[in-house]
Amino acid sequence: MIKKEKIESFIEKIPPAPKTLNETFKLLKLGELIKAAKVAESDMALKSYLKNIVNKPIYGFKNDVSDISQIFGILGVQLSQQSVYNYMISLLSPNRWTLFKLNAQLFYELQANLSKKWQNILEHLNIDDKDRCAAITLLPASIIVTEALFNEKVDEVNLLRTTKAIDYNTILTRLCGVDIFDICGQIAKKWEMNENIYKIVQAASGVKPSGEQEIDMLGKWMHLLLFYELSNPKFIEAGLNDFVDFQIEYVADIYDEFSSLMEIE
Repeated sequence: MIKKEKIESFIEKIPPAPKTLNETFKLLKLGELIKAAKVAESDMALKSYLKNIVNKPIYGFKNDVSDISQIFGILGVQLSQQSVYNYMISLLSPNRWTLFKLNAQLFYELQANLSKKWQNILEHLNIDDKDRCAAITLLPASIIVTEALFNEKVDEVNLLRTTKAIDYNTILTRLCGVDIFDICGQIAKKWEMNENIYKIVQAASGVKPSGEQEIDMLGKWMHLLLFYELSNPKFIEAGLNDFVDFQIEYVADIYDEFSSLMEIE
């Protein structure tokens, strides 16, 4: 069993926002896209990351977009803030993934796909809320923490996988006493996110509804999005589809609506 303190120590490694990011966040929350872009321009690593993300195929631009003001203008306030959260997560990403078959580009693709599609879902539901928009950033962060935790017990994890064919989320629960959605919640608390974000992520597990109608409705949409995205052959090969046990009855009331929205993508 990996002790609670070990889990917390990995989450503590998620870097606090440097001065540039703090100022960028502050301005984005105020809706000051132009001023935020000027601040972000001074952080070359952040600038490079944003260019990489926004030029992914999911955004559909024919020509590369490189100007930060233009990038923030294209993304809008909510998606810009979400992208800066994603950048913070990328700072913790391992140089070399050992358990999951990922690399930097594939991980960035996962972040971009989840972010853009979650934004589309919120727009479809007429929800304009920066906190709820940022909720989707938690799963990629939790994958990084899980990689680090599993590396502590890599032989045991591989043995369970090969001899008993146990999925990664079950292994995580057995070794750590928490699942990936619990880790999402711990990260949300570290980032001092609104308590409702933690509830949405828990509801997205499909087995931990909050009992609050709006929270559980968003949890259903996130559950479907995670299952949909992690069922991409790239992420199945990487081993990420193990983390969402599809709960068809839980999402039956919105399944057709979700499918129709994804067909438009």
